[in-house]
Amino acid sequence: MAFIYDAATLEYKQTYSYPRDGWGLTSDGKNLIASDGSSRLFWMDSRFQLLKTKEVRMNGKPLRNINELEWIDGKIWANVYLTDMIVIIDPETGNVEGVVDCTGLLPDSLKDEYTDVLNGIAVDPSNGRIYVTGKYWKRLFEIRIKEKE
Repeated sequence: MAFIYDAATLEYKQTYSYPRDGWGLTSDGKNLIASDGSSRLFWMDSRFQLLKTKEVRMNGKPLRNINELEWIDGKIWANVYLTDMIVIIDPETGNVEGVVDCTGLLPDSLKDEYTDVLNGIAVDPSNGRIYVTGKYWKRLFEIRIKEKE
């Protein structure tokens, strides 16, 4: 189920039936873009009506377990469930154009029996800063991207 609230007042507005597993959700400013754990992304209107789908491909092969999504600078950033990898996807082609390796980001000293997977990506639109975290992580990390040497 999707519950719609007024952003300014938090007043409940409406409930929609959501058509698939809810793994990740972002917006390109016009439409919603969703993931369901498969290799596909789903473009929907504001009432969750399907507009199009796109298969995510890495090195020419479908990339499964697309999870959390974030729209950053005209690209879709997605973490790949059960990995420390974030992929940067071209929304027009579905091709992975870049990989952010988050291996070792969360030090062992901050892990306990509840710590789970990398699962959060956010961008601050006021300054372009990118943040990542995970399920039950005790920290939020700002990351900066640089080309691999």
